[in-house]
Amino acid sequence: MEVTTNPPCNTALLEQYVPSGENPWTSQKIKHLYRRLAYGTNLAGIDAALALTPANVVDTIVDTAFNLAPTPPPSWGYFSLSDFTDYDSENPENVSQWYIQTANDTITEGLRARLTMFWMNHFVTELDSYGSYAPYMFQYYNLMQTYALGNFKEFVRAVGVNSTMLIYLNGFENTSNNPNENYARELFELFTLGENNNYTQQDILQAARALTGYNHWDDPGAQIYFDQSTWDSDPKTVFGSEEFYTYDQLIDTLFDLRETEIAQFICTKLYKFFVSHEYDSLTQQDIINPLAQTLIDANFEMVPMLKQLFKSQHFFDQRALGIVIKSPFDVVFNYINEGNFFYNEPVLNGLVYHTGILGQQIYSPPDVSGWQRDQTWINTATLLARWQLMELYNGYLFDLGLQAQFVDLARELSSDSNDPFVITKAVVDFFNSKELFTEPDYQVATSVLKWDVPQNYYDDGIWNLDYETAPYQVYLLLNHLTKLPEFQLK
Repeated sequence: MEVTTNPPCNTALLEQYVPSGENPWTSQKIKHLYRRLAYGTNLAGIDAALALTPANVVDTIVDTAFNLAPTPPPSWGYFSLSDFTDYDSENPENVSQWYIQTANDTITEGLRARLTMFWMNHFVTELDSYGSYAPYMFQYYNLMQTYALGNFKEFVRAVGVNSTMLIYLNGFENTSNNPNENYARELFELFTLGENNNYTQQDILQAARALTGYNHWDDPGAQIYFDQSTWDSDPKTVFGSEEFYTYDQLIDTLFDLRETEIAQFICTKLYKFFVSHEYDSLTQQDIINPLAQTLIDANFEMVPMLKQLFKSQHFFDQRALGIVIKSPFDVVFNYINEGNFFYNEPVLNGLVYHTGILGQQIYSPPDVSGWQRDQTWINTATLLARWQLMELYNGYLFDLGLQAQFVDLARELSSDSNDPFVITKAVVDFFNSKELFTEPDYQVATSVLKWDVPQNYYDDGIWNLDYETAPYQVYLLLNHLTKLPEFQLK
């Protein structure tokens, strides 16, 4: 099991966080909650959460996500090739449409969207591997949404017979005459147990035989289905247990005989995603292993385990804030939600393109192990591209004549102050997980806001947020804050 050599600072426990005078329920904690569980929330969302208990807010977030119906299928969602009138022109257009739909869902669907993206990076497929075929793209996304907060065992069962996955990991080539090990290997190594975690090469070979038979479709591009004639009907021995193993029996046996390994593996991945990329043996013992036991006790229903984590003292500990590097999606989508800024289909299309340049090309992770996240998101090239993207988006809003959004936000955050320092600190702190490191950092940001306006305008109270240059000044401040190191963290 992967652990860090130096223990992280967060030693808070899994017991439920209950606010106190020494550890109050604050807007900072609420922003932390929404940045980790969703893609941010605006000031109205923060105010609404302040009126509730942390447990109530978490229940609402999780229950809403669990009860949210999947995005309705497009007209072409279950097409075969023969259903297209002009495949060469229609399919690329459908792919582009679904990129935009996915981006829109990501902004609007909270925890369900956050977990959908997590699972797309766990049960990885790559768009190019299945010919950028739009119906399979949709069907894969639909599966990720459907089980995002559901039963992990049934999720694993459904993934293995999904047409996109059958193509990506060669399951459609796996027959009794010619077993293919690819999916069986990744089923153990990447999807359920973790690398070299209580399985053998022989287990992989035998499991591959149980996974045979999913080789046929009635029409190219249709859903692939099971054919008894290509299934290996001889006995197989997996984890020391000999059976005639069908696909379903293999999944049942995997979860029956390796439930602890599976639960600890998936809870570790979820912990790294939602709390901290680094953890130590104490965190494994006190946080991850109890979460795994909750998952087992719930027969692999994920909601009880997720609520236990999200309500915990450990999750809300001050030392858990601002320690995760934002993904490209976090950078732009959190900003849009938190600022309540304008977007439309052209904006989403542009953001999908630019986040791909930043290293997060949706539906196209780098390989079967997915994006490794956190520090891998940042290098000299991608950091510069992040700055340029945010400046491009802010400039788009400004050029579109939406400058009032900048001023309205600054006015709301600062209670309509005319003090440039107060405005600057309110805006900067709103978009960051923690305060800036030093007072001079705020002074530098304040000088950006003050721009070329004569100092006496501030001293004499002539300047305020109604001043004619105020929209441009707030625009400059927003560009400055998106370049701050603190802005790259959540």
